[in-house]
Amino acid sequence: MEVVVIGVMQGVVTAMGIWFLQKSMTKRDKATQEREKAREDMEYNLLTAVNASISLGEATAKAVQRIPDAHCNGDMTTALEYTTTVKHELKNFLNRKAVEKVV
Repeated sequence: MEVVVIGVMQGVVTAMGIWFLQKSMTKRDKATQEREKAREDMEYNLLTAVNASISLGEATAKAVQRIPDAHCNGDMTTALEYTTTVKHELKNFLNRKAVEKVV
């Protein structure tokens, strides 16, 4: 009889240990998921800010080029072309990554 009681107690202790480990792992997984979501939100906001900055720079460069007395040199034209190229490269990169995620 004592052997049965000891066996049952070992089973209960083992079950409680497993339950505690599962609870800890679930808590850790939830925290990891929250950090991952926060990182994704931050990266999205950074990309949005970069796109906004590029758009503002392009609009400013185009506006300055239209001013007759601004005397824009080749640097403004080169910078505008570079900005446009970078914007398209970023868009293409993000499109490739989106396709990789879907496929």
